[in-house]
Amino acid sequence: MVKVLIPSGALGLGYDREALARGIAEAPDIIAIDGGSTDSGPHYLGTGTSKYSRGSTKAEWAELMAAQAQAGVPLVIGTAGTCGADDAVDWLVDITREIARERGQTLKLAVLKSGQDGDAMASALEGGRITPLAPAPEISADLLCDCTNIVALAGAEQIQAALETGADIVIAGRTTDTAIISALPLALGCHPGGVWHGAKIGECGALATTSPNTGTILIEFDADGFTITPMGKDARATPRTVSAHMLYENSDPYRLYEPGGYLDVSGAHYTALDDRRVRVTGSEWVATQPYTVKLEGARRAGFQTVSLVLVRDAHYVENIRAWVDDIHAKCSAKARARVGGDFQIELRIIGADATLGLLDTNAKPGTELGVMGIVTAETEALSREVAKMLNPYLLHHPLTEQEEMPTFAFPFSPPEMPRGAVYEFCLNHVLALDDPMDAFRLSIEELGT
Repeated sequence: MVKVLIPSGALGLGYDREALARGIAEAPDIIAIDGGSTDSGPHYLGTGTSKYSRGSTKAEWAELMAAQAQAGVPLVIGTAGTCGADDAVDWLVDITREIARERGQTLKLAVLKSGQDGDAMASALEGGRITPLAPAPEISADLLCDCTNIVALAGAEQIQAALETGADIVIAGRTTDTAIISALPLALGCHPGGVWHGAKIGECGALATTSPNTGTILIEFDADGFTITPMGKDARATPRTVSAHMLYENSDPYRLYEPGGYLDVSGAHYTALDDRRVRVTGSEWVATQPYTVKLEGARRAGFQTVSLVLVRDAHYVENIRAWVDDIHAKCSAKARARVGGDFQIELRIIGADATLGLLDTNAKPGTELGVMGIVTAETEALSREVAKMLNPYLLHHPLTEQEEMPTFAFPFSPPEMPRGAVYEFCLNHVLALDDPMDAFRLSIEELGT
């Protein structure tokens, strides 16, 4: 049996300290936590930075380093620094050195990097090693070289290589969410289908329980399957909460694709052992060839300036679509005539259909609406210039020439808020490898010695 303690869905989200203490008391074989997310968009991969604050990250990481020292087992984090880019990995490594220095702690640190060189990826594309997933954008060697960051998602094999160094702590770049949980149980011979299924259920900590905010869960892997036990005092795992998690960030409730194969849970059985624990058996792992890892890439998509105006006049709220469409047409024409250049203006109606756009067929505006102007341009100066042209339209534009001005409100002054460079995801592809470590770099560092 192999026990994996998962403190939280991601470092920086927080967790129940008492739940973590209960987990440590269960004598786990490894502590595994995810450090990443793409939920907040491509900025973090584009810039190689973390979405979480350094202060929160350091506070929680210091607690986990203390838990690792107490338990005497490896501590593994995947997708360090939100995106897993090399700079983000270095950011967490620096925090780790700082904590170890402040505490006089000695430890062995393994660092697994996932960053890919654009020229090398262009050569891989030319050699037929990069293939698209559906849906995938068209790519070229030039696009790969334009990416500010490309990462390959490590699987269990790369984490196992890091654990084999005997490291106390493994800080990994981009990994699949399941890799950090599945690596040790697979290496020690637990049931592959059960391991990958349990790793999927545990990827977000207590999200697969009735009390997601408690964070901490313990998963026991064995020769036939796995058992999940929440560590939160009042948290419960049920067959429903566990089975439902296969749909989290996964469009297929029965299959989950990973480096080297896929998980098939169509024959899985979910059994409530009591009112807190669930036992799962019957899951299968299907190995595939060639061995591939998924690639993620981000590139700069221009510079952006945003404005926000609030509209309360009932006549304008009722006719808001006509108002913004007229502003868009008139401001776009004026800007092209006066400044030219490559720019785009978007006007999103907040409180109506800003989330889903035309897909929202049941939108019901309230007593007021927000209109957010977004100007994206090839340079920051141009994005500001066009946003300033948008300003008088948002404040003074009438629905028709023959009516009085309504009351509009800018919540900020100045209304134009530069966002700097903006990025876009531009890859949904896999890279074929002859050896799982071919696209990854592993280094060892002794801290405090």
